[in-house]
Amino acid sequence: MKAFVTTALAAALLVLSTGSAPSGRPAAGAPCAGQIHSNPGFERGTTGWDAGPRIVVLGDAARPAHTGRAYATFAGLDVTRTDLLRTTVTVPADCDLTVRFWVRTTTTETMRGDYLNVGLAVTGIPPKTRFSLAFDGGSQWRQYSMSTGTATTERTATASFLASETAGNGVTTFDVDDVTFTLS
Repeated sequence: MKAFVTTALAAALLVLSTGSAPSGRPAAGAPCAGQIHSNPGFERGTTGWDAGPRIVVLGDAARPAHTGRAYATFAGLDVTRTDLLRTTVTVPADCDLTVRFWVRTTTTETMRGDYLNVGLAVTGIPPKTRFSLAFDGGSQWRQYSMSTGTATTERTATASFLASETAGNGVTTFDVDDVTFTLS
């Protein structure tokens, strides 16, 4: 009987000191952790993205994806046009969202005329272009990142990739892959 009372008293003290009894399960993960976009590498085409036609392609030996098989590609036709790719995610209160992405540029352009503008619009903050990449970005994959900062309320964040190509100025292709949306 004495052992039972001692065990019951220890359990009661544990409940009082921690606010709950031990359940044998790990505590739920913090809402500000992990990758939150379901298709960051375009392996499922444009699922989860708003995209213009012919945006997602499968890489090959000559033009492989950064990882996996698929990536988004913009411009490359030497015609005056724009291509848009965007997605919106929810950022929980008190969380910071970091968007990381990889870009590769191939071109025959000799002067600035073709651009890839990368923007991040967050609820309550005027949208702005975070990166304006031109033909001189390089034919190797390069990583870029942008962040929302934290706020006390839930917000939405829209990442957008807008390519603008001008005819007669050479051909520029912008490839984008592995667009991760990580909460912290």
